[in-house]
Amino acid sequence: MSATFDPDNLRASLLPLSVIDPLSLDGQAYQRFYGLAGLGGENVIRSWLGRLDVAGYEVVGQVWVPENPVATLFLFHGFYDHMGLYRHVIEWALTQRFAVISCDLPGHGLSSGSRASINDFAEYQAVLQQLLLEAAALQLPHPWHLCGQSTGGAIVIDHLLNQGKESPAQGQVILLSPLVRPRAWGWSRLSYYLLKPFVTGIARRFTENSNAPAFLPFLLADPLQPSRLPTAWVGALAQWIVRIESAPRSERSPLIVQGEADMTVDWSHNLTVLKEKFSQPEILMLGHARHHLANELPELRARYFEFLSSRLR
Repeated sequence: MSATFDPDNLRASLLPLSVIDPLSLDGQAYQRFYGLAGLGGENVIRSWLGRLDVAGYEVVGQVWVPENPVATLFLFHGFYDHMGLYRHVIEWALTQRFAVISCDLPGHGLSSGSRASINDFAEYQAVLQQLLLEAAALQLPHPWHLCGQSTGGAIVIDHLLNQGKESPAQGQVILLSPLVRPRAWGWSRLSYYLLKPFVTGIARRFTENSNAPAFLPFLLADPLQPSRLPTAWVGALAQWIVRIESAPRSERSPLIVQGEADMTVDWSHNLTVLKEKFSQPEILMLGHARHHLANELPELRARYFEFLSSRLR
């Protein structure tokens, strides 16, 4: 399996996201490779890619608009991920008649930046704020729902705890395997301080983070997957954890989906923090689910999509 699109050429060819521009040949090839072409079937009347200039990065965004949309879902992906891995979540949202707007975070997917790195998690907040402005310029329908997986969930959490009352996104909040601390954080943090003076990153270790047997082979063949864990990202995470665990409480009540076989985040600790930070969050525990809920087995996805759909009506 090989990609037939050039990420750099594709990004360079894009107009601003607020301009509805037909997909180029590279854009069409990108959508085909990740199974994004034709999502929503005949009910989707427009789908396009575009560029956002944020905090010195060229960020690539994507929008799907179904016929007669009733709301908008903002979708934020996890660490190492990109929009191309979220077709199941996008398809579900389109069946709910939600418009979907998403982007590749800096250093991820089609966006510019050192691969999988970030100087400060505040840069992720700048991206979120710009995506809200783009949605307003496009007049995407309210209510605006926020959805984030893992690090994407961390970005949403940060927004809610620090700007939630002023946020134009006053719809529902969906957190899939949300990150507060990663698993074995004490050891990871110690390793960071020991390695920081000597290396800028370490080789990434690909692991089985979904029960779906085809997912890991796809990741290994994915041309947009980063190959290293930058120490800069770990340092930015360490600063962010302190910020979040000392943030004021929010009156928002997110919907949280968490797999009990998740070996990526410290989910027991994370849920304790989120219960303290939010007002009566609703939590769905999935006994056999691993970390990458967006690409779990169809039966596990069906369970949490039913849970979400019943609370978004």
